[in-house]
Amino acid sequence: MILAVLGGVFLAAFLSATLLPGASEAAFLAAVTREAAPPVSLLVAATSGNVLGSLVNALLGRFFLRFEDRRWFPVSPAARARAERLFHRFGHPVLLFAWLPVIGDPLTLVAGFLRMPLMPFLIYVTLGKTARYAALLWLADAGRSFF
Repeated sequence: MILAVLGGVFLAAFLSATLLPGASEAAFLAAVTREAAPPVSLLVAATSGNVLGSLVNALLGRFFLRFEDRRWFPVSPAARARAERLFHRFGHPVLLFAWLPVIGDPLTLVAGFLRMPLMPFLIYVTLGKTARYAALLWLADAGRSFF
């Protein structure tokens, strides 16, 4: 049962971090409030799924930039331009905000476009996404036993 819950949270977080729509926060909070698994396990599952999804975006950016003029390309030119401006203005630390709705996915895609090195990408994205899920855990009041 616990593995199914953790797998579901991981999958929801993964899909939410890719360019596909998802609801990782809802899945995470549902599992936390139902005490379906230990809070730290849920935090690890959600964070790792979300980071892996962001890594997929970066790889897509790195390898599929040549298709950006196609109608099916998932990021609009306006969203890409906003993300690039933020990325160039603030540098790699802007990826601490890769968890934000609307701009987060294009930020990770732009990191791929710009061929950002893997380790800084993973460090910044992981820190930001862990902080987001830890805050949700704390807000759900289940984090007291974790922290």
